[in-house]
Amino acid sequence: MPRSLLARVQGAVGRAREVTDHPVLTQVARVGLVAYGAMHLLIGWLAVRLAWGDRDVDADQTGALRTVADGPGGPGLLWVIGLGLLALALWQAGEVLRWLAGLFDPAHRGRALLVVARCLAKATVYAVLGGTALLFGAGQEYQADERMRAVTDDVLGIPWGGVLVGAVAAGVLAVGGYSLVRGCTGGFMKDIDLPAAPDRWEPLIETLGRVGYVAKGIAFGLVGVLLWRAATSADVSTATGLHGALAAIGGVTAGPWLLTAVAAGFAAFGVYALARARYPDRDPSS
Repeated sequence: MPRSLLARVQGAVGRAREVTDHPVLTQVARVGLVAYGAMHLLIGWLAVRLAWGDRDVDADQTGALRTVADGPGGPGLLWVIGLGLLALALWQAGEVLRWLAGLFDPAHRGRALLVVARCLAKATVYAVLGGTALLFGAGQEYQADERMRAVTDDVLGIPWGGVLVGAVAAGVLAVGGYSLVRGCTGGFMKDIDLPAAPDRWEPLIETLGRVGYVAKGIAFGLVGVLLWRAATSADVSTATGLHGALAAIGGVTAGPWLLTAVAAGFAAFGVYALARARYPDRDPSS
């Protein structure tokens, strides 16, 4: 890259980092982290209700947002949640700026690409949840599993649609596997500002994070498996989101107890996310 162009890129990155590192954005992003944690607590509660026979609940992100919408001050609270999650997405995406220089260094390019992809994936999740919360706040609701089946049916109807759905299924399986690895290795503790957290709380935060990431890994891994079945069989009835995966767990032998355990894992992740909101560190490789 020519030196003048590199200098302009570095200047633009520096200006962008001033925005993403601004203390106001950091504080608003913490609101997003609180919302993210509360959403998982609600999913855990809805999953428990689903496990023990309440078929009228949607145990997923949209179900959690609908629960908020039906509560006191629901629409206004949804706007706060949505804006907080969008700020969190921007704050997380700002970590990409720390690694851009590594993309131009052959010795560090592989690691930089991995970290950039991970940061962008997190930012995308936060942005989608934030946008969904704003839609719900504006009164535009939808059911996630129905939307998943409709989109899958549309994609399967085009040339190479099965390949595309299979690729998405593989991506979801990768997310589930990544969550399992994070839970087993404790790598998620890099998202906590450990020097700022009291030492006595670190073992509890780590335990909650491990349980939570493993539960999420199991649930999203099952979403990937069901989506893969839809891709290989062209049967969109198997295409489902988080609610469908949790319902599948609840439908096996000893299902209510297994689903209750997974629900407890989602609740544990919610508490971990609240701890991260208290002691945030966006660097996934610090």
